[in-house]
Amino acid sequence: MWFWFSLIAIFFWSGSDLFSKIGSRSDDKYSHWKMVIAVGTVMGIHAMIELCRGAEFGPSDILTYLPVSFLYILAMVLGYVGLRYVVLSVSTPICNSSGAVAALLCFFILKEAMSGLQFAAVALVCIGVFSLSVFEKKQDDAERMQTGIVPDRKYTRSFIAIFFPIFYCIIDGLGTFADALILDKYIKEESANIAYEFTFLIMAIFAFVYVVFIKKQKIKLSAEKPKMLAGVFETAGQFAYIYALGDNAIVAAPLISSYCIFSLVWARMILKEKLLWKQYFVVAVAAIGIVILGMEG
Repeated sequence: MWFWFSLIAIFFWSGSDLFSKIGSRSDDKYSHWKMVIAVGTVMGIHAMIELCRGAEFGPSDILTYLPVSFLYILAMVLGYVGLRYVVLSVSTPICNSSGAVAALLCFFILKEAMSGLQFAAVALVCIGVFSLSVFEKKQDDAERMQTGIVPDRKYTRSFIAIFFPIFYCIIDGLGTFADALILDKYIKEESANIAYEFTFLIMAIFAFVYVVFIKKQKIKLSAEKPKMLAGVFETAGQFAYIYALGDNAIVAAPLISSYCIFSLVWARMILKEKLLWKQYFVVAVAAIGIVILGMEG
């Protein structure tokens, strides 16, 4: 079942990525906190629904899962901040290497194993992710040269341009590894997911107080629909992800990290963005890897 849960996570997280980008405004320096509010609210609602359905959960589960929740939420906040810097397409390969980082940690520390065919399939997915980012960067540079736009230095070569992708990769990779470790020994998938959602809800409450009461910012629900949709997709993806990781972390982690490739499909279908033949080729390469993993799973 880990393969099907992985595909569900890829579908919803690629959708979350799309709506997060739509909802992130470069001129709104509180955009990332508003995203946290939206995602945390949706996750909190889902957690309460699960409790009403009789899900197994205790308050101590929040503390048990807190190290993982902290790493994931921190990585996501950094990711939301990074969405304001659209020119940072060069950072994509670093961000989406977190699944490979987690797989390596599982291999060397937890001694989890992959078959030769699975290893080749994971390599195809990782190559697809990296190649896509390279093509996007070249296309982005070409478009800016044609329009005569010269990006601010802080978006291309300064510390801020590399801080977010590197730390996102490291923190998210560590979170995935810690998830595999804790799910294996200390907490069940259902309880872990609810604990994570309640932790995100607490973070959303703090973000709401900070934005509305301290910074005196107004939040218009009509203007935040993309953020709410991102929250719905993020919550659905997280629900599937936790079960995929609990069943087969070493393969599921790099597989799910390919969701950025499927964000292209969303962009093509919904935003009507045109894709180059190279991008279609990369999607096909990643799809081959996914099919192989499905056959092996």
